[in-house]
Amino acid sequence: MRMRPTLSWTPTEDLPPATTDLEPVADALGAGGVLVLSGAGISTESGIPDYRGEGGSLSRHTPMTYQDFTADAQARRRYWARSHLGWRSFGRAHPNAGHRAVAAFGRRGLLSGVITQNVDGLHQAAGSEGVVELHGSLARVVCLSCGAFSPRRELARRLEEANAGFEPVAAGINPDGDADLTDEQVGDFHVVPCTICGGVLKPDVVFFGEAVPPARVEHCRKLVSEATSLLVLGSSLTVMSGLRFVRLAAQTGKPVLIVNRDPTRGDRHALTRVALPLGTALTTVAGRLDIPVDGQVSEVSG
Repeated sequence: MRMRPTLSWTPTEDLPPATTDLEPVADALGAGGVLVLSGAGISTESGIPDYRGEGGSLSRHTPMTYQDFTADAQARRRYWARSHLGWRSFGRAHPNAGHRAVAAFGRRGLLSGVITQNVDGLHQAAGSEGVVELHGSLARVVCLSCGAFSPRRELARRLEEANAGFEPVAAGINPDGDADLTDEQVGDFHVVPCTICGGVLKPDVVFFGEAVPPARVEHCRKLVSEATSLLVLGSSLTVMSGLRFVRLAAQTGKPVLIVNRDPTRGDRHALTRVALPLGTALTTVAGRLDIPVDGQVSEVSG
């Protein structure tokens, strides 16, 4: 069953106010057993914009839906042209202080797991282990016909060869790896097929309007049930794929703590929402817990 895309959410006036007090977050992490749920906001300091914050990409860009991608060859051409150009910048992004702090908490044994709604691989590049990629990863490609997986770097090489001289200037890069291009800039960009069966290739990510695989959802539910608390980092929780875990945690009596500068759809379920930049907030908490945040990171794989 496919989800209907949810692109926007309007905060109501009765949401609890935000705070800048990090003590509840430090207390929760100090107690251990924290499950992290991260969103696009944790990657903005790495140069990847979010969807809905100030200057978010939804103000200028409508993400590709699963239905359009599978039904329309021209939509696939536009997607791959934009995604190919975006990958050149997106694939070179580095983890920031927020990613490094999460990895440091994990090394100290304070986390029960990390679920990310992001497709950028930056948690893993920072050193976090066992990350559940709720919406998949741009570093992988899947064939919709035979189901074969392949590395994104391999597809990037093939697209470079098939589109020599493709060097448009993008207006911006989006959280899903798309670059903002006009139809004229897309031109007659050549899309390459699966090398095994000739089928349609798709990034191994969950598009808007596509369901998260049920087994992945159940795994995340299990992580919520086993956690002591849930810490949401940089997500508006507009999309139900993430919000459901906040609701589940609240329903089962697990404290929910949110660090996000703007109101979220999960605020009413939260013990607190801290309205501070994530890098600053998490490194401050790490300092209070006497946890060093390693500045050395690796590049995103793919």
